[in-house]
Amino acid sequence: MSAPPEVKRTPLHEIHEDLGANLVDFAGYLMPLRYGSETAEHLAVRTSAGLFDISHMGEIFVSGPEAARALDYALVGNLSALAVGRARYTMICDAAGGVLDDLIVYRLAAETFMVVANASNVAVVREALIDRVHRRVAVEGAESSALNGSGYDVVVDDRSESYALLAVQGPKAQEILFRVTRAPLAELKYYAILAGEVAGIDALIGRTGYTGEDGFELFVSSGDAVALWRALIEAGGDDLRPAGLSARDTLRLEAGMPLYGNELSIETTPYDAGLGRVVKLDKADDFVGREALTALAETPPGRTLVGLIAKGRRIPRHGYSVVTTGEQGGTPCGVVTSGAPSPTLGRPIAMAYLDTGAGTDDLAVDIRGKHEPVDVVPLPFYKRVSP
Repeated sequence: MSAPPEVKRTPLHEIHEDLGANLVDFAGYLMPLRYGSETAEHLAVRTSAGLFDISHMGEIFVSGPEAARALDYALVGNLSALAVGRARYTMICDAAGGVLDDLIVYRLAAETFMVVANASNVAVVREALIDRVHRRVAVEGAESSALNGSGYDVVVDDRSESYALLAVQGPKAQEILFRVTRAPLAELKYYAILAGEVAGIDALIGRTGYTGEDGFELFVSSGDAVALWRALIEAGGDDLRPAGLSARDTLRLEAGMPLYGNELSIETTPYDAGLGRVVKLDKADDFVGREALTALAETPPGRTLVGLIAKGRRIPRHGYSVVTTGEQGGTPCGVVTSGAPSPTLGRPIAMAYLDTGAGTDDLAVDIRGKHEPVDVVPLPFYKRVSP
């Protein structure tokens, strides 16, 4: 058997060690799970601001005269309609409509897009993009494949190793960044991006995040990551707290945001997850998965993603069965995809797929053989109040 690949370290690894972070292997990277209390980190993001190292994410640039059309073909969204300086949440699916990854795509210039992929799927997304923009098909009578003449005039460039990514998230995020930048943050809309200096460091500043709060994601050269982290911590003072993966997960769960490998996978479609809105079937050109997704759009999904709030204190976890408790008590009717204690609600919460027709009353989660009752609620559990 071959040896397992070496775990990677982000450019901020020594910072995390100095802070005494609990480091874990996540998607092939040694990442901070928490620095102290994950609850305190979570609440800091909800009340002031948190600073995250998310340099494990992938940055894949697609550029060239036909970049927009190439992405229209490769992804389910209509990227041609995306204005320069704006971002869009979208997905890359296989021919059957299964989700290969969920993505944020930023249009940096007329012919330049940055595709941000989940760390565990960077290679999959990169290879799928390369394959799709070249669109190879078998030539009848030939022993190998050949370009069918409809490849796009684009370059796909994976720059993940060159970039570090820091996120400042929370109601005081803008106030903190104002202390170290002259960039017009107040004018930057949600899901928009601009180039500017932060603490004298060249950065791409995106008003995006994965916490349900206002915030910014800062793309910088890997070599500038440590200096930027230190500048942000100094500028933030008591208003800014380092936060790890554990808080990031409970924050996104409260906000009802899907996690690839939990709510999304190759076995799920955008419609299963209640995200059919990201599929743009009215695009002028064809795209991978269009036929299957068109059929799925016309057929009710066999399951629905819902929120669960536990009535007791035990925590529904990923993979636990949802069961009925009425006359047909104990009958499986769904599965938990994500679950954790909610620091904001003060109760255990979860997301789960329920079978169509299962109903939403008299349900429980099977936790080690005991049926713990739950209430089914709409997603998200938490939604920030805009100022």
